[in-house]
Amino acid sequence: MPRASRRGFLIVIAGGMAALLAGCKEKTGPEKIRYDREVCEICNMIISDPRFAAEIRDPSGKIHKFDDIGDAIHWMIRQDWYKAGQKPKEFWVKDYKTGKTWLDAYKAYYVSGLTTPMDYGFGAVAEKVEGAVPYAEMEKAVIEKGLSSRCQHLDELEPGK
Repeated sequence: MPRASRRGFLIVIAGGMAALLAGCKEKTGPEKIRYDREVCEICNMIISDPRFAAEIRDPSGKIHKFDDIGDAIHWMIRQDWYKAGQKPKEFWVKDYKTGKTWLDAYKAYYVSGLTTPMDYGFGAVAEKVEGAVPYAEMEKAVIEKGLSSRCQHLDELEPGK
């Protein structure tokens, strides 16, 4: 192979490898939800209200979408990786006031007493407002309440059944 052809071949190979490696870049951040078209991971109901949407990127990098922060928590605590002490790579929730801004679920504050898709009653806000609680307190209340009776797969999801 002539020297010029070899150089061109190597450039093509190097470019292809760079493109391949760029394509393997790990995804981060929340993904777009197609409201009224995509379903919640745990209850299989259509995600229709952006104000209460949540997403979890599991340790493998796969994204899971939910219609309510409560469903996200109940799904998460049933995963083997969570039971083994791992946390999700990312956990996102929409700001309930606008339904447009994604917030880090662990850093957000939660207002209670709201009417939410699965009746857990919590909406996320970015800043602490009167009556809002941090993630840990909201999570504890959601777990104590138990899985929503609106969940279609209740028997399959309850531990020990």
